[in-house]
Amino acid sequence: MNNSQASGHIPDLDLITYYSENSYSFLSKASPWIKLIGLIAIILILTIVKSVEVLVALYALLLLLYWQIGLPVRKLFDWCLLPVLFVLSLVILLMWNETGVPLFSLKFFWFSLTLTDNGLLLVVRLLLKALISMTSSLLFLMTTKYAYLSVMIYRIFPFPIDQIFLMSYRFLFITLDMVDSMIRAFKSRGGGLIKSVVRQSQTFAEIFALVFIRSYDQAERVNKAMESRGYDGTYTTSTEVPQMKPIDYIVLLVFLVVIIYLLLFHNSSISR
Repeated sequence: MNNSQASGHIPDLDLITYYSENSYSFLSKASPWIKLIGLIAIILILTIVKSVEVLVALYALLLLLYWQIGLPVRKLFDWCLLPVLFVLSLVILLMWNETGVPLFSLKFFWFSLTLTDNGLLLVVRLLLKALISMTSSLLFLMTTKYAYLSVMIYRIFPFPIDQIFLMSYRFLFITLDMVDSMIRAFKSRGGGLIKSVVRQSQTFAEIFALVFIRSYDQAERVNKAMESRGYDGTYTTSTEVPQMKPIDYIVLLVFLVVIIYLLLFHNSSISR
């Protein structure tokens, strides 16, 4: 596990991999295929449902499952900060002047902004969808061994997309370590003491530009190292993925029933 991350709010791939390889919960023992279907079902539910009540219930269920199987809930909340800030940065422009009951208004010289109950519900709805997406994705990644994940990618995606996915996963660890070492070097030289937001932004932009340039050199070295070990452009796997059991087909049927029910009866949402 990597304890030297530049920020505790960035998902730690080492920690995620540690749990995926060492978790022995019932969800880890389930077939990866049913977990993938469950993740797709949750994404479909998020596109269908607009009801805040349903989204809250789904998020509470995911949190309960996350805690029940022994995954780090506190880390999850830390990692959720970035998606929350990203959603807020977008929705702060969309929540104004929605139809509904006005809550308060801001008047300027040539225009006014009004926040309504539907505008506030829009913020809550998008936040919940972002949190549900991230929590369900982490549930899948932290309970599925990489060997199984690589086989699934190899079987689902055509060549060379499967190779891109598999190589990206490996190279991402190297890139994050590179970013982490550069930021720590920057802070050790007093970079963290810069007060100007503009100057701080410029400095970090320069760091990531340098990382982008260095990643090309690193990718070239990694490619030569792999070719020297016999890599010919095709990564094949021989691992057997656990097949779906009868209980998994029952769960699949439940997913279908829930999606059909929500599509028929909750598509109109509770947005009042």
